[in-house]
Amino acid sequence: MADRAFHPPSLWAETAPPPPETRRLEGDIEADVVIIGGGFTGLSSALHLAEAGRSVVVIEALEIGSGASGRNNGQVIPTLTRPDPDELAAHFGGETGERFVAMLRDAASTLFDVVRRHDIDCEAAQNGWLQPVHSPGRIKIAERRVEQWSRRGADVAMVGREEMRDLLGSDRWYGGWTARTGGSVNPLALARGLAKAVIGLGGRVFTQSPASPPQRQGDRWIVETPNGRVAADALVMATNTYTDRVNPELAREVVPVTSWQMATEPLSDNLRKSILPGRQAVSDTHGDLHFFRYDAAGRLVTGGALILPQNAEQRLKQRIGARLSHIFPQLGEVRFSHVWNGYVGMTPDFKPRFHKLGPNAIGWAGCNGRGVSLAMALGKEFARALTGTPDNELALRFEPINPIPLQPLARRVARLNLALYRWRDGREI
Repeated sequence: MADRAFHPPSLWAETAPPPPETRRLEGDIEADVVIIGGGFTGLSSALHLAEAGRSVVVIEALEIGSGASGRNNGQVIPTLTRPDPDELAAHFGGETGERFVAMLRDAASTLFDVVRRHDIDCEAAQNGWLQPVHSPGRIKIAERRVEQWSRRGADVAMVGREEMRDLLGSDRWYGGWTARTGGSVNPLALARGLAKAVIGLGGRVFTQSPASPPQRQGDRWIVETPNGRVAADALVMATNTYTDRVNPELAREVVPVTSWQMATEPLSDNLRKSILPGRQAVSDTHGDLHFFRYDAAGRLVTGGALILPQNAEQRLKQRIGARLSHIFPQLGEVRFSHVWNGYVGMTPDFKPRFHKLGPNAIGWAGCNGRGVSLAMALGKEFARALTGTPDNELALRFEPINPIPLQPLARRVARLNLALYRWRDGREI
């Protein structure tokens, strides 16, 4: 049996329900579809394929949700970070572009619908997502996004400065907008719940089974692990930022950036009444992002970024503690009970990439900090692609892998971009 205690330390590892029983892959097995990666993309793909009657095998190198899916902030956001709907529609092109935007619009609802359908215990709270703007000039960002999303039927609205102050319990922002279908989850609990649902539908999930690069033999895909192998008709590469071992070329398409997450001690009832009383998820317009939400126990779950990694945990506690005290003076001195990190896969234009890796083989890269709801929606779309939906009816534009020039160097200097973001944050850019 796999080591049930294994998972990178975090608030989520401490509070999530235990994972379903899994084991290492041993021996040779067959399936309709083999999926490499036990995070949101892989498990959502497996779930939707199993619901469609396909036999599925998920291969995970470590444990369920060990990568970005189990380490993020848990905000469920039905947008991307930078590109707006009109830009996305133009980028992906024609009807495909509009289908992609519609998939993104509905991504949060897709996630919460799966949670309800399979009764997944993951602190799911569909209380909405807020994007407050941090300077007067940036209200135009909110206006543009509300206008473009409204044209496409999204449940969005502008939020004035006074209303935002009441929603947040702080007067540090100048208004903004809201996407009401958003919310938050315990992401590791969601991943574990998805795995349980997949197994309940007859899918097979193997952990502690690192995969070698898949090979095409005849008309089948072969995935080798140290103690066994899978032969399947179709393949999903669902490793995103953690792709170096199984597809180095795909790994060079993104820059992994370390994202730090933190949680306060549980706040008192009185503080929770004055700080974010509606318990929405919040991430604002700073490039050096300000973000926070509550967990089920009333902790503020937030985080930040650093240019230099030395003494990171202590420096983050000081920096983000001072930030929260500035935003919410009623907090007083802020104490953090948990600090952890993971990778975010960034692309130069902040857009995801979708690829056909061979016959009946799909992969993608580039969550750009919005992977929770996006990955869940992509899993559903990948399942459609592998169950007969023609390419011209999908919300995906497949393109050749396009590695970033000098990507190893870009990985080393990526955190220096934070200095530029902080400079811009003080200006109306």
